[in-house]
Amino acid sequence: MNIHSLSLEQLKEVISIKEQIQALEAKLSKLGSEVSVAPTPVTAAPQKTGKGRRKMSAEARAKIAAAATARWARFRGNKAAKAAPAAKAAVIKTASAPAPKKGRKKPVLSPEGRAKIVAALKARWAARRKG
Repeated sequence: MNIHSLSLEQLKEVISIKEQIQALEAKLSKLGSEVSVAPTPVTAAPQKTGKGRRKMSAEARAKIAAAATARWARFRGNKAAKAAPAAKAAVIKTASAPAPKKGRKKPVLSPEGRAKIVAALKARWAARRKG
């Protein structure tokens, strides 16, 4: 704010406001308040962006751990790991998980088949580079 660019009415208003501020500060000091009267810039409260960390209860963590253990047990076919301890069983009151599907094993690519695919890809990229 440049004082030289203000009109006479605006200057009078500035002086009036400053006098009001001084009067209020005097009142505040009479009350014996220990509040700081230093002017602070008014800013909006910072908005949280993104997701903050959420707290999870011990019960929820136990449920997740038991479910993960059961999944790995089904994956491995390990009978001993399927039996959850009594503490976990008390927390989880759900039906048992469905049995794993008995399907074919995933086919493994032979080295010869892989070599054929690599050769075909190289030929295709060479043709594409040529134009």
